[in-house]
Amino acid sequence: MTNTRAKIGFGDALDDLASFTPAKPTKTVAEPNAAAAVGFTRREPSAIHENVTAPQKVQRRRRTGRNVQINIKAKQETLDRFYAAVDAMGCGVGEAFEVAVDLLETKISES
Repeated sequence: MTNTRAKIGFGDALDDLASFTPAKPTKTVAEPNAAAAVGFTRREPSAIHENVTAPQKVQRRRRTGRNVQINIKAKQETLDRFYAAVDAMGCGVGEAFEVAVDLLETKISES
């Protein structure tokens, strides 16, 4: 193998680039109403939506030794009532679930 490159036909035309100066980039400014005139809609959030914030959820994490997860579907009203009861009790969600199971067992045994 040789260490020379193969000739591709340009010759010495690329050796002398001293007179080359790159063109300066030009910034084009689009007309602000051009997109609306053609029917495009803006994707930026409007000022109305910037001030609206979603309510922050309360973190209810505690280290309790509970390591099994339960995943259920419920109505939003039921979950709101459950979390309101948890907040009123001042305990964690897992502890409130244990209290609810105890109450269910008591109700079943009374029947």
